[in-house]
Amino acid sequence: MPKAPEEDTILDGPIEGLSSSQKLQHLRGDVAFNDQIFTAETGLGPVFVATSCGGCHAADGKGHPSTTLIRFGQTDSTGNQFLEFGGPLLQNRAIPGHTPEILPNTSSITKLLAPAITGLGYLALVPDADIMAMSDPLDLNNDGISGVPNWVELPDYIDPPNSSLKRGSKYIGRFGKKASVYSLLQQTANAYNQDIGITSLFNPIDAFSLKPIEPEIANSTLFDVEFYLRSLKAPIQRDQEDQDVKEGFLIFKKIGCADCHKPQLKTGYSEIEALSNKVFHPYTDLLLHNMGGSLDDNYTEGTAKTYEWRTAPLWGLGLAPGSQGGRYFLLHDGRAASIEEAIMQHGGEAAGRRLNFMQLNETDKSQILKFLKSL
Repeated sequence: MPKAPEEDTILDGPIEGLSSSQKLQHLRGDVAFNDQIFTAETGLGPVFVATSCGGCHAADGKGHPSTTLIRFGQTDSTGNQFLEFGGPLLQNRAIPGHTPEILPNTSSITKLLAPAITGLGYLALVPDADIMAMSDPLDLNNDGISGVPNWVELPDYIDPPNSSLKRGSKYIGRFGKKASVYSLLQQTANAYNQDIGITSLFNPIDAFSLKPIEPEIANSTLFDVEFYLRSLKAPIQRDQEDQDVKEGFLIFKKIGCADCHKPQLKTGYSEIEALSNKVFHPYTDLLLHNMGGSLDDNYTEGTAKTYEWRTAPLWGLGLAPGSQGGRYFLLHDGRAASIEEAIMQHGGEAAGRRLNFMQLNETDKSQILKFLKSL
């Protein structure tokens, strides 16, 4: 038999320290996420994007341009004006006898590649107070960085803990390219409904008829998939003792990249002991930042502006080509074919950091890129 791959070369796998029952639930969620392929007979469609969760998240990694998602219709916080046309997600495929959705002529669109899904349980547990402590909307420390949370409305089935911060009727989102999703249960229910056309008790509106229908997936399956997402391990950095990697990390901090891509965060309490009060290294602050005109997609969700994006976690970056056909497709829509190209697209608040990178000598650039590929 082939030798098992080293743990730091793959993204999937459970966190260490799960109980026996938790391991079983993780496995059930793994099967539902990666092995369950839906058909018309099992609830697929009538319009859809993919036939399984793993269809967009190969090996739990980043998506490929061939599975690009298209969202449409919303340019500000007043809400999506194209829900009657099937928004916010374009279902570009259909089962026999039905027609895929077409984009309304007047809607704005954004193209999104599916993110890697490992380590999400850690991000879910960063206390709201810690996120707010990293926020600096008025740039009071004069570092050019003014990240803010995305305040979002919650669906009725989400019951936030008492420790969650609230602004009016809105709470801090942390998942999605613009941090527009509050929890992994919400993300799971939305993905089944919008991506696969599967209704549930939490999201009963059929994507085709836009009317409520009977749930097509059991609550237990949704909870198993949510648990799978919560209990996936964090990506493991490779070559940590390599001198160039060490030097690259120091340069990464010196030129200001770590001001948004925070190297270290800590979880709060969790009923999953293996996730409770743990230090981890995601390289994100979970905040929205002005990324400049080049990355303005004229589309938004929650309170995010069209040019604002949540700081993308960098952990797992070096393994991205493994799920992207052997090459990089980076940034929200996959436009960047290399890490350096992605850096050069950074504008707005990050423009100064981009300039700092450009002014590095070739040795320093090589070291910082080697560090990023080790993540």
